[in-house]
Amino acid sequence: MRKIAFLRSVDIQRADPYVQRAVRELAADGIEAGLFHTSGTAGDSDFPGHRERLDEGVTPREIADAVAAWGADRAVSISLPCENALRDAAAKAFLDAVGIPTVMTPLAATMLLVDKWETKQLCRRAGLDVPDGFRVDSDLLAGRGLPVPGYRDALRVQAERVGYPLMSKPVWDSTSMGIRTLRSPADLDAHLAPRPETVSTVVEQVVEGDLCSVDIVGRPGAYRVLPLCWTGRACAEPVFTFADLRWCGPREEADAAFADVARALTGLCGSLGVRGSVNVDMIYTGGRFVVLEINPRIGGATTLSCAASGSNTFSSLVRMARGLPLGGGMARRTCWAVEFLAGDGIRPATLAELRRRVRVVTAHELVIDAVSHGDIVVFTLARGEEERTVRALAELHEASGFPTAEVLARISALLDPER
Repeated sequence: MRKIAFLRSVDIQRADPYVQRAVRELAADGIEAGLFHTSGTAGDSDFPGHRERLDEGVTPREIADAVAAWGADRAVSISLPCENALRDAAAKAFLDAVGIPTVMTPLAATMLLVDKWETKQLCRRAGLDVPDGFRVDSDLLAGRGLPVPGYRDALRVQAERVGYPLMSKPVWDSTSMGIRTLRSPADLDAHLAPRPETVSTVVEQVVEGDLCSVDIVGRPGAYRVLPLCWTGRACAEPVFTFADLRWCGPREEADAAFADVARALTGLCGSLGVRGSVNVDMIYTGGRFVVLEINPRIGGATTLSCAASGSNTFSSLVRMARGLPLGGGMARRTCWAVEFLAGDGIRPATLAELRRRVRVVTAHELVIDAVSHGDIVVFTLARGEEERTVRALAELHEASGFPTAEVLARISALLDPER
Protein backbone atom coordinates (compact mmCIF):
# COMPACT_ATOMS: atom_id res chain seq x y z
CA MET A 1 0.00 0.00 0.00
CA ARG A 2 1.46 3.32 -1.13
CA LYS A 3 -1.26 6.01 -0.97
CA ILE A 4 -4.30 6.77 1.21
CA ALA A 5 -6.71 9.59 0.30
CA PHE A 6 -8.65 11.63 2.86
CA LEU A 7 -12.00 13.11 1.75
CA ARG A 8 -12.80 16.37 3.54
CA SER A 9 -15.46 19.06 3.13
CA VAL A 10 -14.44 21.74 5.66
CA ASP A 11 -11.27 23.41 6.92
CA ILE A 12 -8.88 20.85 8.35
CA GLN A 13 -8.31 22.89 11.54
CA ARG A 14 -11.30 21.31 13.30
CA ALA A 15 -9.26 18.10 13.20
CA ASP A 16 -6.13 19.67 14.75
CA PRO A 17 -3.75 18.17 15.72
CA TYR A 18 -4.98 14.60 15.32
CA VAL A 19 -5.24 14.35 11.54
CA GLN A 20 -1.66 15.66 11.25
CA ARG A 21 -0.46 12.94 13.63
CA ALA A 22 -2.23 10.26 11.59
CA VAL A 23 -0.61 11.57 8.39
CA ARG A 24 2.86 11.58 9.98
CA GLU A 25 2.31 7.99 11.20
CA LEU A 26 1.58 7.00 7.62
CA ALA A 27 4.68 8.81 6.36
CA ALA A 28 6.81 6.96 8.90
CA ASP A 29 5.59 3.71 7.32
CA GLY A 30 6.31 4.96 3.81
CA ILE A 31 2.67 5.67 2.90
CA GLU A 32 1.72 8.97 1.26
CA ALA A 33 -1.46 10.75 2.38
CA GLY A 34 -3.56 12.92 0.10
CA LEU A 35 -6.22 15.45 1.05
CA PHE A 36 -9.15 16.01 -1.33
CA HIS A 37 -11.11 18.92 0.13
CA THR A 38 -13.96 21.17 -1.01
CA SER A 39 -13.67 24.11 1.39
CA GLY A 40 -11.03 26.33 2.93
CA THR A 41 -7.31 26.36 2.38
CA ALA A 42 -4.73 23.88 3.59
CA GLY A 43 -0.98 24.29 4.03
CA ASP A 44 1.79 22.02 5.26
CA SER A 45 0.86 22.70 8.89
CA ASP A 46 -2.74 21.67 8.21
CA PHE A 47 -2.03 18.55 6.17
CA PRO A 48 1.60 17.50 5.61
CA GLY A 49 0.96 15.60 2.38
CA HIS A 50 -0.55 15.88 -1.10
CA ARG A 51 -3.39 18.42 -1.20
CA GLU A 52 -6.00 18.92 -3.89
CA ARG A 53 -8.82 21.49 -3.67
CA LEU A 54 -12.01 20.40 -5.45
CA ASP A 55 -14.98 22.55 -6.40
CA GLU A 56 -17.68 22.74 -3.72
CA GLY A 57 -20.22 21.46 -6.25
CA VAL A 58 -18.14 18.40 -7.15
CA THR A 59 -20.14 15.22 -7.70
CA PRO A 60 -19.40 11.95 -5.91
CA ARG A 61 -18.22 10.40 -9.18
CA GLU A 62 -15.88 13.34 -9.79
CA ILE A 63 -14.42 12.89 -6.29
CA ALA A 64 -13.87 9.21 -7.02
CA ASP A 65 -12.24 10.03 -10.35
CA ALA A 66 -9.88 12.56 -8.70
CA VAL A 67 -8.86 10.07 -6.01
CA ALA A 68 -8.32 7.33 -8.58
CA ALA A 69 -6.29 9.63 -10.83
CA TRP A 70 -3.96 10.38 -7.92
CA GLY A 71 -3.36 6.64 -7.60
CA ALA A 72 -4.86 6.02 -4.16
CA ASP A 73 -4.92 2.46 -2.84
CA ARG A 74 -7.44 3.29 -0.08
CA ALA A 75 -9.60 6.25 0.96
CA VAL A 76 -11.05 7.57 4.23
CA SER A 77 -13.96 9.99 4.70
CA ILE A 78 -13.48 12.69 7.34
CA SER A 79 -16.14 15.09 6.02
CA LEU A 80 -18.88 16.93 7.87
CA PRO A 81 -21.68 17.90 8.20
CA CYS A 82 -24.16 15.25 7.10
CA GLU A 83 -24.82 16.37 3.52
CA ASN A 84 -21.13 15.90 2.84
CA ALA A 85 -21.10 12.54 4.59
CA LEU A 86 -23.82 11.47 2.14
CA ARG A 87 -21.70 12.76 -0.74
CA ASP A 88 -18.73 10.71 0.48
CA ALA A 89 -20.90 7.61 0.93
CA ALA A 90 -21.88 7.86 -2.73
CA ALA A 91 -18.23 8.43 -3.67
CA LYS A 92 -17.39 5.28 -1.66
CA ALA A 93 -19.68 3.25 -3.92
CA PHE A 94 -17.76 4.44 -6.99
CA LEU A 95 -14.36 3.99 -5.33
CA ASP A 96 -15.13 0.50 -4.04
CA ALA A 97 -16.25 -0.45 -7.55
CA VAL A 98 -12.84 0.42 -9.03
CA GLY A 99 -10.88 -1.37 -6.32
CA ILE A 100 -10.21 1.50 -3.91
CA PRO A 101 -11.80 0.37 -0.62
CA THR A 102 -13.09 3.40 1.29
CA VAL A 103 -13.66 3.74 5.03
CA MET A 104 -17.17 5.17 5.18
CA THR A 105 -20.55 3.81 6.22
CA PRO A 106 -22.30 2.27 3.18
CA LEU A 107 -24.71 4.51 1.30
CA ALA A 108 -27.94 2.74 2.32
CA ALA A 109 -27.17 3.09 6.04
CA THR A 110 -25.90 6.66 5.60
CA MET A 111 -29.17 7.67 3.94
CA LEU A 112 -31.08 6.35 6.96
CA LEU A 113 -28.87 8.15 9.47
CA VAL A 114 -28.93 11.56 7.78
CA ASP A 115 -32.74 11.43 7.91
CA LYS A 116 -33.78 12.43 11.45
CA TRP A 117 -37.14 10.66 11.25
CA GLU A 118 -35.62 7.39 10.02
CA THR A 119 -32.98 7.64 12.75
CA LYS A 120 -35.70 8.02 15.37
CA GLN A 121 -37.35 4.78 14.22
CA LEU A 122 -34.02 2.93 14.21
CA CYS A 123 -33.31 4.07 17.77
CA ARG A 124 -36.76 3.05 19.00
CA ARG A 125 -36.32 -0.45 17.57
CA ALA A 126 -32.90 -0.65 19.26
CA GLY A 127 -34.48 0.12 22.65
CA LEU A 128 -33.05 3.64 22.91
CA ASP A 129 -35.02 6.58 24.32
CA VAL A 130 -35.99 9.26 21.80
CA PRO A 131 -38.26 12.32 22.07
CA ASP A 132 -41.89 11.64 21.19
CA GLY A 133 -42.88 13.34 17.95
CA PHE A 134 -44.16 13.15 14.39
CA ARG A 135 -43.02 13.86 10.83
CA VAL A 136 -44.30 16.79 8.75
CA ASP A 137 -44.15 16.19 4.99
CA SER A 138 -43.49 19.28 2.86
CA ASP A 139 -45.04 17.76 -0.28
CA LEU A 140 -48.36 17.14 1.45
CA LEU A 141 -48.33 20.64 2.97
CA ALA A 142 -47.73 22.17 -0.46
CA GLY A 143 -50.39 20.05 -2.17
CA ARG A 144 -47.89 18.23 -4.36
CA GLY A 145 -48.84 14.71 -5.34
CA LEU A 146 -51.78 13.01 -3.62
CA PRO A 147 -54.35 15.46 -2.14
CA VAL A 148 -54.82 14.76 1.60
CA PRO A 149 -57.39 17.31 2.85
CA GLY A 150 -57.17 16.12 6.47
CA TYR A 151 -53.38 16.22 6.72
CA ARG A 152 -53.05 19.46 8.72
CA ASP A 153 -55.78 18.40 11.14
CA ALA A 154 -54.04 15.06 11.64
CA LEU A 155 -50.83 16.91 12.55
CA ARG A 156 -52.73 19.16 14.97
CA VAL A 157 -54.10 16.07 16.72
CA GLN A 158 -50.58 14.65 16.96
CA ALA A 159 -49.31 17.91 18.43
CA GLU A 160 -52.00 17.90 21.12
CA ARG A 161 -51.09 14.32 21.97
CA VAL A 162 -47.39 15.11 22.39
CA GLY A 163 -48.03 18.44 24.14
CA TYR A 164 -46.60 21.95 23.82
CA PRO A 165 -44.00 23.38 23.65
CA LEU A 166 -42.71 21.51 20.63
CA MET A 167 -39.50 21.77 18.66
CA SER A 168 -39.35 21.60 14.87
CA LYS A 169 -36.20 20.70 12.98
CA PRO A 170 -35.56 19.89 9.32
CA VAL A 171 -35.48 16.19 8.50
CA TRP A 172 -32.26 16.84 6.59
CA ASP A 173 -29.95 19.33 8.28
CA SER A 174 -27.27 19.44 10.93
CA THR A 175 -25.23 21.73 13.22
CA SER A 176 -28.50 22.84 14.90
CA MET A 177 -29.63 24.80 11.83
CA GLY A 178 -33.28 25.49 11.06
CA ILE A 179 -34.64 24.64 14.52
CA ARG A 180 -37.83 26.44 15.63
CA THR A 181 -39.80 26.39 18.87
CA LEU A 182 -43.57 25.93 18.59
CA ARG A 183 -45.16 27.11 21.81
CA SER A 184 -48.83 27.02 20.85
CA PRO A 185 -51.35 25.79 18.25
CA ALA A 186 -50.95 29.17 16.55
CA ASP A 187 -47.21 28.56 16.15
CA LEU A 188 -47.94 25.14 14.70
CA ASP A 189 -50.44 26.61 12.22
CA ALA A 190 -47.80 29.11 11.10
CA HIS A 191 -45.32 26.25 10.71
CA LEU A 192 -47.82 24.30 8.60
CA ALA A 193 -48.65 27.23 6.30
CA PRO A 194 -47.66 26.44 2.69
CA ARG A 195 -44.54 28.33 1.56
CA PRO A 196 -42.15 27.77 -1.35
CA GLU A 197 -39.25 27.27 1.05
CA THR A 198 -41.08 24.75 3.27
CA VAL A 199 -39.05 21.63 4.04
CA SER A 200 -40.05 18.37 5.70
CA THR A 201 -39.49 18.49 9.45
CA VAL A 202 -39.57 16.40 12.59
CA VAL A 203 -41.74 17.97 15.28
CA GLU A 204 -41.08 16.57 18.73
CA GLN A 205 -41.46 17.19 22.42
CA VAL A 206 -39.02 19.53 24.11
CA VAL A 207 -36.68 17.58 26.37
CA GLU A 208 -34.73 19.69 28.83
CA GLY A 209 -31.42 18.55 30.22
CA ASP A 210 -27.70 18.46 29.51
CA LEU A 211 -26.63 18.14 25.90
CA CYS A 212 -23.91 15.61 25.24
CA SER A 213 -22.20 13.91 22.36
CA VAL A 214 -20.28 10.69 21.82
CA ASP A 215 -18.20 9.39 18.92
CA ILE A 216 -18.18 5.70 17.98
CA VAL A 217 -15.40 4.53 15.66
CA GLY A 218 -14.91 1.15 14.04
CA ARG A 219 -16.55 -1.63 12.08
CA PRO A 220 -18.95 -4.50 12.90
CA GLY A 221 -17.43 -6.53 15.70
CA ALA A 222 -14.96 -3.82 16.74
CA TYR A 223 -16.39 -0.48 17.81
CA ARG A 224 -14.51 1.98 20.02
CA VAL A 225 -16.76 4.25 22.11
CA LEU A 226 -14.99 7.49 23.01
CA PRO A 227 -15.73 9.41 26.23
CA LEU A 228 -18.87 11.51 26.57
CA CYS A 229 -18.51 15.19 25.74
CA TRP A 230 -20.84 17.72 27.36
CA THR A 231 -21.87 20.51 24.99
CA GLY A 232 -24.42 22.76 26.69
CA ARG A 233 -27.98 22.87 27.94
CA ALA A 234 -31.10 21.72 26.05
CA CYS A 235 -34.24 23.77 26.53
CA ALA A 236 -37.16 25.13 24.53
CA GLU A 237 -35.07 27.80 22.81
CA PRO A 238 -32.50 26.52 20.29
CA VAL A 239 -28.94 27.69 20.89
CA PHE A 240 -25.82 27.87 18.74
CA THR A 241 -23.87 24.61 18.94
CA PHE A 242 -20.70 26.28 20.25
CA ALA A 243 -22.33 28.94 22.42
CA ASP A 244 -21.62 27.22 25.75
CA LEU A 245 -18.54 25.70 27.30
CA ARG A 246 -17.92 22.25 25.85
CA TRP A 247 -15.99 19.73 27.90
CA CYS A 248 -15.06 16.11 28.51
CA GLY A 249 -14.38 15.12 32.09
CA PRO A 250 -15.51 13.08 35.08
CA ARG A 251 -19.24 12.77 35.74
CA GLU A 252 -19.60 9.48 37.57
CA GLU A 253 -23.37 9.06 37.66
CA ALA A 254 -23.80 9.85 33.97
CA ASP A 255 -20.81 7.69 32.98
CA ALA A 256 -22.34 4.72 34.79
CA ALA A 257 -25.77 5.30 33.23
CA PHE A 258 -24.23 5.50 29.76
CA ALA A 259 -22.81 1.95 29.77
CA ASP A 260 -26.08 0.29 28.68
CA VAL A 261 -26.73 3.05 26.12
CA ALA A 262 -23.28 2.49 24.64
CA ARG A 263 -24.02 -1.23 24.21
CA ALA A 264 -27.31 -0.46 22.46
CA LEU A 265 -25.63 2.09 20.18
CA THR A 266 -22.82 -0.24 19.15
CA GLY A 267 -25.38 -2.97 18.53
CA LEU A 268 -27.30 -0.61 16.26
CA CYS A 269 -24.10 0.37 14.45
CA GLY A 270 -23.31 -3.29 13.86
CA SER A 271 -26.77 -4.04 12.48
CA LEU A 272 -26.42 -1.11 10.03
CA GLY A 273 -22.92 -2.08 8.99
CA VAL A 274 -21.38 1.21 10.11
CA ARG A 275 -17.76 1.52 9.02
CA GLY A 276 -15.81 4.54 10.15
CA SER A 277 -17.15 7.07 12.62
CA VAL A 278 -20.58 8.09 13.85
CA ASN A 279 -21.42 10.95 16.18
CA VAL A 280 -24.40 10.64 18.53
CA ASP A 281 -26.12 13.70 20.03
CA MET A 282 -28.11 13.12 23.22
CA ILE A 283 -29.75 14.81 26.20
CA TYR A 284 -29.04 13.55 29.71
CA THR A 285 -32.08 14.12 31.90
CA GLY A 286 -33.42 12.41 34.99
CA GLY A 287 -30.65 9.80 34.94
CA ARG A 288 -31.38 8.67 31.35
CA PHE A 289 -30.05 9.47 27.89
CA VAL A 290 -32.44 10.60 25.15
CA VAL A 291 -30.99 10.22 21.64
CA LEU A 292 -31.52 13.17 19.28
CA GLU A 293 -29.42 12.26 16.24
CA ILE A 294 -26.90 9.73 14.98
CA ASN A 295 -24.69 11.46 12.42
CA PRO A 296 -22.80 9.13 10.05
CA ARG A 297 -19.53 11.06 10.29
CA ILE A 298 -16.96 12.44 12.70
CA GLY A 299 -18.42 14.93 15.16
CA GLY A 300 -17.92 18.54 16.09
CA ALA A 301 -16.52 17.37 19.44
CA THR A 302 -14.12 14.79 18.02
CA THR A 303 -11.06 16.83 19.03
CA LEU A 304 -12.38 17.04 22.60
CA SER A 305 -12.92 13.29 22.90
CA CYS A 306 -9.51 12.54 21.40
CA ALA A 307 -7.81 15.00 23.74
CA ALA A 308 -9.53 13.58 26.82
CA SER A 309 -8.81 9.94 25.99
CA GLY A 310 -5.47 9.95 24.23
CA SER A 311 -7.23 8.05 21.44
CA ASN A 312 -6.83 9.39 17.90
CA THR A 313 -9.99 8.87 15.81
CA PHE A 314 -8.12 9.64 12.58
CA SER A 315 -5.44 7.06 13.35
CA SER A 316 -8.21 4.53 14.00
CA LEU A 317 -9.77 5.31 10.61
CA VAL A 318 -6.38 4.87 8.96
CA ARG A 319 -5.90 1.52 10.70
CA MET A 320 -9.22 0.44 9.26
CA ALA A 321 -8.11 1.52 5.78
CA ARG A 322 -4.91 -0.50 6.17
CA GLY A 323 -6.76 -3.57 7.43
CA LEU A 324 -4.99 -3.49 10.79
CA PRO A 325 -6.59 -4.70 14.03
CA LEU A 326 -8.82 -2.20 15.80
CA GLY A 327 -9.61 -2.44 19.50
CA GLY A 328 -13.21 -2.12 20.66
CA GLY A 329 -14.95 -1.24 23.90
CA MET A 330 -15.02 1.98 25.91
CA ALA A 331 -12.05 4.29 25.54
CA ARG A 332 -10.77 5.35 28.96
CA ARG A 333 -10.83 9.06 29.73
CA THR A 334 -7.36 10.07 30.87
CA CYS A 335 -7.77 13.80 31.55
CA TRP A 336 -10.07 16.80 31.28
CA ALA A 337 -10.56 18.53 27.91
CA VAL A 338 -12.29 21.92 27.72
CA GLU A 339 -13.33 23.93 24.65
CA PHE A 340 -14.51 27.54 24.49
CA LEU A 341 -15.12 30.29 21.96
CA ALA A 342 -12.51 33.00 22.45
CA GLY A 343 -14.08 35.91 20.58
CA ASP A 344 -12.71 37.89 17.65
CA GLY A 345 -9.19 36.61 17.39
CA ILE A 346 -6.49 35.94 19.97
CA ARG A 347 -3.43 38.14 19.80
CA PRO A 348 -0.24 36.08 19.21
CA ALA A 349 1.30 37.28 22.48
CA THR A 350 -1.84 36.30 24.40
CA LEU A 351 -1.93 32.86 22.77
CA ALA A 352 1.73 32.35 23.63
CA GLU A 353 0.99 33.24 27.26
CA LEU A 354 -2.01 30.91 27.28
CA ARG A 355 0.20 28.07 26.00
CA ARG A 356 2.69 28.81 28.75
CA ARG A 357 0.04 28.49 31.44
CA VAL A 358 -2.11 25.56 30.21
CA ARG A 359 -1.78 22.66 27.76
CA VAL A 360 -3.40 23.99 24.59
CA VAL A 361 -4.46 21.29 22.13
CA THR A 362 -5.65 23.61 19.37
CA ALA A 363 -6.56 27.25 18.81
CA HIS A 364 -7.97 28.33 15.46
CA GLU A 365 -10.73 30.29 13.76
CA LEU A 366 -14.14 28.59 13.77
CA VAL A 367 -15.79 28.92 10.35
CA ILE A 368 -19.21 27.40 9.64
CA ASP A 369 -20.83 27.82 6.21
CA ALA A 370 -18.28 30.53 5.36
CA VAL A 371 -19.18 32.54 8.49
CA SER A 372 -16.52 33.20 11.12
CA HIS A 373 -17.48 32.75 14.77
CA GLY A 374 -14.15 33.89 16.18
CA ASP A 375 -11.41 31.71 17.56
CA ILE A 376 -12.01 28.46 19.40
CA VAL A 377 -9.63 26.92 21.95
CA VAL A 378 -9.24 23.41 23.37
CA PHE A 379 -7.01 22.76 26.38
CA THR A 380 -6.45 19.79 28.69
CA LEU A 381 -5.54 19.25 32.32
CA ALA A 382 -4.98 16.24 34.54
CA ARG A 383 -7.19 15.31 37.47
CA GLY A 384 -5.88 17.22 40.48
CA GLU A 385 -4.87 20.27 38.38
CA GLU A 386 -8.28 21.94 38.47
CA GLU A 387 -7.51 24.62 41.06
CA ARG A 388 -4.11 25.45 39.55
CA THR A 389 -5.62 25.75 36.06
CA VAL A 390 -8.38 28.11 37.16
CA ARG A 391 -5.84 30.24 39.01
CA ALA A 392 -3.58 30.39 35.94
CA LEU A 393 -6.47 31.47 33.69
CA ALA A 394 -7.62 34.04 36.25
CA GLU A 395 -4.12 35.55 36.31
CA LEU A 396 -4.09 35.68 32.52
CA HIS A 397 -7.49 37.39 32.54
CA GLU A 398 -6.25 39.99 35.01
CA ALA A 399 -3.25 40.73 32.82
CA SER A 400 -4.85 40.69 29.38
CA GLY A 401 -8.66 40.43 29.65
CA PHE A 402 -8.44 36.96 28.10
CA PRO A 403 -10.37 34.76 28.47
CA THR A 404 -13.47 36.90 28.97
CA ALA A 405 -14.97 37.16 32.43
CA GLU A 406 -17.96 35.10 31.28
CA VAL A 407 -15.83 32.27 29.92
CA LEU A 408 -13.57 32.34 33.00
CA ALA A 409 -16.62 32.09 35.29
CA ARG A 410 -17.87 29.04 33.39
CA ILE A 411 -14.49 27.32 33.50
CA SER A 412 -14.20 28.08 37.21
CA ALA A 413 -17.69 26.69 37.91
CA LEU A 414 -16.78 23.50 36.04
CA LEU A 415 -13.30 22.85 37.37
CA ASP A 416 -13.26 24.53 40.77
CA PRO A 417 -16.88 25.01 41.93
CA GLU A 418 -15.73 25.86 45.48
CA ARG A 419 -13.76 28.86 44.27
